Amino acid sequence: MDKRNITEVRNDFPILNRKINNSNLVYLDNAATTQMALPISKKMMNFWKNDYANVHRSVDTLGFEATTAYENAREKVGRFINTQSSKEIVFTSGATDSLNLVAYCLGNNINAGDEILLSVMEHHSNLLPWQIVASQKGARLKFVNITPEGNLDLNDFQNKLTDQTKIVAITHVSNVLGTINPIKQIVSLAHEKNALVVVDGAQAVGHFPVDVQNLQVDFYAFSGHKMLGPSGIGVLYGKENLLKKIPPYRVGGEMISNVTLESATWADIPQKFEAGTPNILGAIGLGYAIDYLNSIGLDQIVAHEQALLEYLLKVLKKMPEIKVYGPTSRSGVVSFNLKNVHPHDLATALDQEGIEIRAGHHCTQPLIKVLGEESVARASLQVYNNKSDLEKFIQAIKDTEVFYGIR
Repeated sequence: MDKRNITEVRNDFPILNRKINNSNLVYLDNAATTQMALPISKKMMNFWKNDYANVHRSVDTLGFEATTAYENAREKVGRFINTQSSKEIVFTSGATDSLNLVAYCLGNNINAGDEILLSVMEHHSNLLPWQIVASQKGARLKFVNITPEGNLDLNDFQNKLTDQTKIVAITHVSNVLGTINPIKQIVSLAHEKNALVVVDGAQAVGHFPVDVQNLQVDFYAFSGHKMLGPSGIGVLYGKENLLKKIPPYRVGGEMISNVTLESATWADIPQKFEAGTPNILGAIGLGYAIDYLNSIGLDQIVAHEQALLEYLLKVLKKMPEIKVYGPTSRSGVVSFNLKNVHPHDLATALDQEGIEIRAGHHCTQPLIKVLGEESVARASLQVYNNKSDLEKFIQAIKDTEVFYGIR
């Protein structure tokens, strides 16, 4: 099937025609959340108006149709990240929920003296659940450092990976540095020590191909709203044999096989982990988002985002008062600071010119401390951004420099 012309994609995002403070909107806060394409929202509304019903356990027409659409979405997700079976796809409320689920479930098998290995670049969502596990079980958390360039220090990783390491929890792409971690190599090393690997893929899926079978990851988490889909829906991929072994995270309706007054048995995967009425429309919307991404093609998306990234880094690094954090080879996330201007003040100034970025610690306080900062500004790219967006962004930074007397 012919792929769409990427220059036409922008037309599917009417919010980009909006004016903010009398200036055309430039949306560069995509690492926080992406905009949703009009074709996706129209399909979701059509389902809501014509086909909505609760899923599973129903013999009526609407229930059957809704269940079919819901399970078709699961199959789309499975194909998108190349699972062996759609049973390996658990719908959650987002990557945060997915990571809490897997930490809670795996935590049952952690004992005193066991080690859990993470990196200093983890989002709080892939740090705090493991802190709780370690505190409850008497396990030890260990952290892999980054190099001065902002890459994961693989030598440090290998030195800290021991026979006591039971879990390696690592981000695929840093939401601050844009660093793309070598997941396949990490998994290979971890599996030599019989450690399980949990990957936070929130900033990866939708930006470049993710093949969980090729990576050999044990668990992989991501969110719909980071990949042009709706909020409130996420995914936990887990290898089938592992999902079958671990206990449920929540209990209630839908996830049971049989219930008596004294005990219960659980449904097969993935229903075992989807207690209660799920986010039906969200899951189906995520399926539509995957259809949309496939209509463009991930190869074309990668090329487009990398071209924008190359231009942005080239210009920013020529500006003497700008400090850019992270490696040259990265995903489309660029964190930076403007000398003597607080990131919040910079973000406020840019907002006055219609440019939306994010400033703060980005839910990575330990990493920001490693960088020697209290907060940083961040611009992040998506398929609907173009060079004109970046030119306006750069000019707005220059205007801010003039305002603060830096230029």
